[in-house]
Amino acid sequence: MKRTLVLLVVMLASLSIAHADPKDWVAYKQPVIAFTHAMIIDGTGAAPKVDQTLVIEKGRIAALGPTATTKIPTGATVIDAHGKTLLPGFVMMHEHLFYTTRLSPYFITPMSYSFPPLYLAGGETTIRTTGSMTPYVDLNVRDDINAGKRIGPDIDVTGPYLNGKDGFTEDLARLAGPADATRTVNYWADEGVTSFKAYMQITRAELKAAIVAAHAHHDKITGHLCSVTFREAADLGIDNLEHGFFVATDFVKDKQPDQCPKGGTESIASLDMNSPQVKSLIELLVARHVALTSTLGVFETFVPGRPGLSQAALDLLNPALRDLYETTWKKVQAMPASRAKMTRAEFANATRLEKRFVEAGGLLMGGSDPTGYGGVIPGFSSKRQIELLVQADGFTFPQAVKIMSLNAAKFEGRDKDIGSLSAGKRADIVVIDGDPLKDVSAVEHMPLVFKDGVGYDTAAIFKSMRGQIGMN
Repeated sequence: MKRTLVLLVVMLASLSIAHADPKDWVAYKQPVIAFTHAMIIDGTGAAPKVDQTLVIEKGRIAALGPTATTKIPTGATVIDAHGKTLLPGFVMMHEHLFYTTRLSPYFITPMSYSFPPLYLAGGETTIRTTGSMTPYVDLNVRDDINAGKRIGPDIDVTGPYLNGKDGFTEDLARLAGPADATRTVNYWADEGVTSFKAYMQITRAELKAAIVAAHAHHDKITGHLCSVTFREAADLGIDNLEHGFFVATDFVKDKQPDQCPKGGTESIASLDMNSPQVKSLIELLVARHVALTSTLGVFETFVPGRPGLSQAALDLLNPALRDLYETTWKKVQAMPASRAKMTRAEFANATRLEKRFVEAGGLLMGGSDPTGYGGVIPGFSSKRQIELLVQADGFTFPQAVKIMSLNAAKFEGRDKDIGSLSAGKRADIVVIDGDPLKDVSAVEHMPLVFKDGVGYDTAAIFKSMRGQIGMN
């Protein structure tokens, strides 16, 4: 009954939505803009450079160098960036255009209006929708953004979830076998999606067929796996695996082929980090060039004792979804450790594995994954992800920025154009008030985000989106 009432509130509220004018979000659109006296963290992992000038001209970075020697073009709009840090726009690899709550497995209506500008306000200038409930919505939003009809990040549209016959919800397609996997990939590739995602209950035969079909279209395929282990997926030729090691079932005793075992995360909690099994799996993933996507924020929401949403993030939820989130968060906090969906030990070991993977030469990327019971909010989730890469995984801030930008740009084959700050690249720039090297939480203060040389006022976007999540 409560679920019905909540959905009714959401539906009725959506009938009276007043959309903001996106023109109000634009702070800078001049043809030539120069930041002076900025600290630059360029996305390559290199040490920051201080007192730098960055010049934007016609949507691209025209010059970048010391303020004392970098010429500012006549007529440029000058932004004094004393006390500010410039980062490359984030390239995020596990985003969605829908929002879920504790009502899962039922998924809330696609957030096609609110999510794209919110992602942009969180510094995300390029995203991959890693699994779609409504692929045509994602395709149309992508095309509208590309055509300048709406504001948001570039979108690599992932097709519908490729799941097996035992899918846990009726919202997902259920593959009938390898031939069906091939047919599904071919259909959606022809419709214009540019990547694919295998899901939890897929079989090895279905996954292999999907990989072959995706690669035939020159598309990449990732997976949130359970029935198939990471080792098996790597051997089959998968390009990417989601959620770091949180969902790996390689360490579960008595794991049965093509079946999701019980106790996947529990096996991570008791794992010997120095075991040959761990070393062997990491070496295999690196050798097969399988990238991993870290999504620390969504797992953090299930760990008792971790912080909840900020007031600013809560303000984006409509009242019904806000109540649902707050009620569930309180239950998570009150849950004894023995019953927690994610224990502190599980969270800690999974983060250590991500660091080990990178130290071994693996390509780690970042994503936020706005799912779970509603505690991952676009506009804020990217900031939390980079904070956790530093606080939980132990990366330096420049390393974390690289994970959130250049690594994914390389995976997407776009690193010559995006992913780092250098002359000639597209002017996708995140502006931070403060020094995140001294305090990573400085990323919470992100007044401006530039995409294609246009600067967006993030406060204006957040103001216009208050109460909108859950409506559209």
